[in-house]
Amino acid sequence: MKVKGSWKYLYRAVDKTGATVDFLLTARRDRKAALRFLRKAIGHHGVPEKITIDKSGANKAAIESYNAEHQADVEIRQVKYLNNILEQDHRAVKRVARPTLGFKSFRSATATLAGVELMHMIRKGQLRATSKLRPAQQFYSLAA
Repeated sequence: MKVKGSWKYLYRAVDKTGATVDFLLTARRDRKAALRFLRKAIGHHGVPEKITIDKSGANKAAIESYNAEHQADVEIRQVKYLNNILEQDHRAVKRVARPTLGFKSFRSATATLAGVELMHMIRKGQLRATSKLRPAQQFYSLAA
């Protein structure tokens, strides 16, 4: 994502079924940012057995740091084809963000991407209302 002409990094996590676990927009793609995202995702959903990542050294360093810090045994998998679930899920975010030609502020980028992610989660059926509401109606009921 571009904010004020400079690249920012959108961390995203999905489970093996394609359900969105968590997301976070950060200014940098380094071990500190990756560790912050990892702690946030684990805080909401618990410690996973395995994590499949791309070839990013920051992600690997963050997971190794988390394992050492918490005596956890999270397995790291850096397999190109197993990461396809995340990349395919990321298309929906790219489809909405690409026509904007970047964002003017980090705050507006964060808010917009949170709304995009929320709508995508509703569309995938992750958020279920008790009544039979369409995705847009669920979104507006959550915002109210």
